[in-house]
Amino acid sequence: MRILHHLPLSPYSRKVRLALAEKRIPFELKTERVWERREEFLAMNPACTVPVLVEENGFVIADSYAICEYLDEAYPDTPLIGRTLGERAEVRRLVAWFDTRFAGEVTRNLIWERHLKRALGKGNPDAAAIRAGYANLKPHLDVIGWLAEERPWLAGPNLSLADFAAAAHLSALDYANDVDWEYNAAARDWYSRVKSRPAFRGLLADRVSGLEPPAHYADLDF
Repeated sequence: MRILHHLPLSPYSRKVRLALAEKRIPFELKTERVWERREEFLAMNPACTVPVLVEENGFVIADSYAICEYLDEAYPDTPLIGRTLGERAEVRRLVAWFDTRFAGEVTRNLIWERHLKRALGKGNPDAAAIRAGYANLKPHLDVIGWLAEERPWLAGPNLSLADFAAAAHLSALDYANDVDWEYNAAARDWYSRVKSRPAFRGLLADRVSGLEPPAHYADLDF
């Protein structure tokens, strides 16, 4: 069976899960506690990061972007990286935005500092970083809201990996009740459309030990 090594609150793992589910590619999840640095996992990915996809024939792909590019080439019936050169360039630009800038300015400052740092014995949360994360989230929601108002989906006329990259980060934050959905109605409406897709059902069913999501997390209408 195809196996995806993941962590539940990893937005990069969530992005790959959404891509697999949207393409209707069956897979099993295996939680990988990367801090344990298992030798078997290090042999698959020396960087010791998730996600890592192991195909049915044993082929191993590490890194969420490499996995998603592979999936779009190997299983092209449901394209997620655009249908034209222009669309593909815009999808890649936005995926890079969410997986680098959004991740560095928001996700790390909230998910890591608030919910993971102390649990993994890495010290106490940094209050300044948490404040920065909340402050940085607002302009990012404004960007998402603007794109959602100007286009059918974030990168253009079709649902794409750009939507899943953004939704992956926001869903992890939403699980931790870190998103003020009243701040930007357009961003909220876009997210509601994305999480209403069948591909999102697995994420909405997630539960993390010691951290319960808010009541609206799995509510498709908030």
